[in-house]
Amino acid sequence: VQLVESGGGSVQAGGSLSLSCVASGYSFTVYGMAWFRQAPGKDREFVASIKWNGRSINYAESVKGRFTVSRDNAKNTVYLQMNSLEPVDTAVYYCARGRDGSSWQKSAYEEYDYWGQGTQVTVSS
Repeated sequence: VQLVESGGGSVQAGGSLSLSCVASGYSFTVYGMAWFRQAPGKDREFVASIKWNGRSINYAESVKGRFTVSRDNAKNTVYLQMNSLEPVDTAVYYCARGRDGSSWQKSAYEEYDYWGQGTQVTVSS
């Protein structure tokens, strides 16, 4: 199993970034996926999750209305579109695979068994 994120970078407050996570080594359409983030000195934090079929989604309250998670099962890819970025969104962003069929409904990192290497997002004021 391999998860590879891309799309991070630096942006000013109010800007946008789009992250991608390409999965390989397993049947992508079977598993829910999630995005987490970790800022320096802080715990890893749930951002958003999406069911295997893309029809059900969860968001952390802090990103609702600003971030959008989606997936393209034909491309084995999950996306995170981030708009209206704020300095508090600065973190390393990780994609993760749900451990089982119901994991996407949960925000605890223990519910996810494989992780990407992370991509840095920096938002300046």
